[in-house]
Amino acid sequence: MTVASGFIECREEAGSLQAHLDEAAEFDSLRTLHLAVDGELWVERGFRGVSPDASTNVKSASKTLIAAVIGAAIGRGIIEDVDERVAAALPNALPESADPQLNDITIEHLLSMQAGLRRTSGRNYGAWVASDNWVQAVLNQPMEGRPGGRMRYSTGNTHLLSAILQQRTGEPVYSLANQWLAPAGVVVSDWMTDPQGIALGGNQVAMRPGALLALAELYRRDGVTADGERLLPAGWVAESWRIRGRSRWTNDGYGYGWFIRDFAGYTGYYGWGYGGQMLYVIPDLAMSLVMTSDADRPSGRTGYRDALHAYTAELVYKVAQCGS
Repeated sequence: MTVASGFIECREEAGSLQAHLDEAAEFDSLRTLHLAVDGELWVERGFRGVSPDASTNVKSASKTLIAAVIGAAIGRGIIEDVDERVAAALPNALPESADPQLNDITIEHLLSMQAGLRRTSGRNYGAWVASDNWVQAVLNQPMEGRPGGRMRYSTGNTHLLSAILQQRTGEPVYSLANQWLAPAGVVVSDWMTDPQGIALGGNQVAMRPGALLALAELYRRDGVTADGERLLPAGWVAESWRIRGRSRWTNDGYGYGWFIRDFAGYTGYYGWGYGGQMLYVIPDLAMSLVMTSDADRPSGRTGYRDALHAYTAELVYKVAQCGS
């Protein structure tokens, strides 16, 4: 465990913070916990023999990473803006008898999970990844709503973003992430690819918890590194954190790869991956938090994800006490 000066001062002011951090060990699925406040790493802890620096499968938390790479691509002029049409970006992947509404889907709709296509997550995920061409299989899904309408969380949406990036640059998204976001400390260790060699957008991505924390910190700093280098376009973070839809299961808001909800009276933004791979940003407290968990256990229907939210809310309250 790393103990920073800010943490020591806070512990003296609010002794219950240490006790609350110790309570994290009671989650039998929890593997690592990293907490940074105002850019200072307060806690770096591993549980049950796991190194706090061990690479882990961050599952759908990688959707937050994909959104960051799209922002970086727009900043470099590789993608003009979020209003670009998916059909124009991937013309060879469209089905022969395409639904006319496919022409209305934009990059923004993919980012905000508002494409209107039937989901390729949940019960449809297995059949989708068993197909011969994952990009075509996404675009062959029937339209279940209008583009820009109700949020339908789907890994297929972010896989299309990955395909667009690779089509434009000739490089897989993990290579782009490791080039464009590395100055902030965001580094990918491994990334699964589809049968065509396209990096799976939104799942099966290995990162160190510290790299995931670096992604949270990059957003907390409004897309700028600690040294002042801008990696994401001005305004990208604000747009990413603007609610465009809501989860049908939690009613939490959703922007570009980020969920939005209240934590102890503070607006917080979080990414979530299967099993409980979590990154949180609480801007008003300059706080970033990452928790990684056993990637083989579910976290939504078991209540574990909600327990991590409750734990985070209490941690937010303790950190807020330090500044009061």
